[in-house]
Amino acid sequence: MADVPEADWRRPTALPGWSVHDVVAHIIGTEAMLAGTPTPETGVDVAALEHVRNPIAELNEHWIISLRDESAPAMLTRYREVIAQRKAALPKLPTAEWNAVTATPAGPDSYGRFMRIRNFDCWIHEQDIRQALGRPSSDEELSGPAGRLALDEIAASMGFVVGKLGKAPDGSRVAIELTGPLARTIRVAVDGRAAVVEEFDAEPTAVIRLDGLQFTRLCGGRPLCETRPDTIEFDGDAQVGQRVVDNLNYVI
Repeated sequence: MADVPEADWRRPTALPGWSVHDVVAHIIGTEAMLAGTPTPETGVDVAALEHVRNPIAELNEHWIISLRDESAPAMLTRYREVIAQRKAALPKLPTAEWNAVTATPAGPDSYGRFMRIRNFDCWIHEQDIRQALGRPSSDEELSGPAGRLALDEIAASMGFVVGKLGKAPDGSRVAIELTGPLARTIRVAVDGRAAVVEEFDAEPTAVIRLDGLQFTRLCGGRPLCETRPDTIEFDGDAQVGQRVVDNLNYVI
């Protein structure tokens, strides 16, 4: 971002109502809150904004509004300062605090899970920024540790997506085969309750095959991007496969 012209910070992203500047403000604000900084009061009824749909989004929007007039250099300074603060604090947390249950965007879970969600959030927003600026991640960048960890977080939610949202029937074995730099296979077995499994005990009943980055975009409610293959293929029960794809958008 250091070499991005000021005007390009105002480019719209695929996220309704958010520019590149707004996405960076969201990241700054979230990390600042986690460091103990109170959410700024803006006097704006953010709940009335069309793209604000839940209490977490309301908090995000207050940060975005409060930083909207900041210049690109000022934003970079804020970002570097809060990230340095968080990078210094996290390694000092004792194991008990990493394992302690806390509120997360996915419901009560460990602080460690919360930090995995934070990695996912930052990574997917990096892709939002890159797509808006026409600077997509290289294959090497996509296959790096941040991308793999982000995909771990997404994969953990696929039981809910396949069973609850996609309504795969009991006995289904749904394989989501991701291609490209983020290649992996996510397997969900429905045996009373849908769950992610390492292996199936029989052939999959439905296979969904698509590029890994495109998969993350669908899970995050983003449109498919132009920089990766956009073909989605089905084997087996295509109706179940299509229903799962239609309901991949689970991120709040």
